[in-house]
Amino acid sequence: MDDDGGASAVLSVRTVAETGSTNADLLAAATEGALEGAWLRAERQTAGRGRMGRTWADATGNLFASTIVRLRPDDPVAPSLALVAAVALHAAIDSVLPGRAAIKWPNDLMIDGAKLSGILLERSGEAVVVGFGVNLAMAPVLPGRRTICLADQGVRMAPDDMLDRLRASFAHWLAEWRRAGVGGIGDAWMRAAHPVGASLRVSLPDGTRTEGTFAGLDPAGALLLAQGGGAVRTIHAGDVDA
Repeated sequence: MDDDGGASAVLSVRTVAETGSTNADLLAAATEGALEGAWLRAERQTAGRGRMGRTWADATGNLFASTIVRLRPDDPVAPSLALVAAVALHAAIDSVLPGRAAIKWPNDLMIDGAKLSGILLERSGEAVVVGFGVNLAMAPVLPGRRTICLADQGVRMAPDDMLDRLRASFAHWLAEWRRAGVGGIGDAWMRAAHPVGASLRVSLPDGTRTEGTFAGLDPAGALLLAQGGGAVRTIHAGDVDA
């Protein structure tokens, strides 16, 4: 392979029967020098975390996996890796269930308004750990949220089979992010996400809510929300309800 990040991005996979959090384990490994492209998959995860401090429910037969990205001096802005992760997972899902999943900003995958997966990025120094939780066999109960799994759609897939697809997809899109920058990734994200002009409601980290229409992404991947009077608000963190 050429030196575009793809070679390291398929470095190794380690599978454990159970752990608290694959993200926490790889963050620790990153501080000890683990290389980009290392993947960790757990058959069970007992202390998984979601965005904004939520827990991520464990369900046997689902995919719980994390990988490491080592930031380089000439890489695009680090927050835009959230777009890379979303596009990569969407491509992996689309390969077995074409045209059904859509991205909800920044990186949830949805089917018919129900949550199929979650992605959590955590950073330590120049290492970013990207964690994926995908409902393959079971849809966990999440308070106030509809969930769905691939088995509900007639797709039966073992976690390691989905991980093989995800690894290849993530390697491709990580290399594309480094080659073409945020713009190309943003275009791919937009094709898989809610359309410009869609009405969105956003719950912010401070507990307040705001709403408007989707106006695209800023250069770092933040949500642009058009509001009254021509104002456009930039949202860096929050939960979107379409």
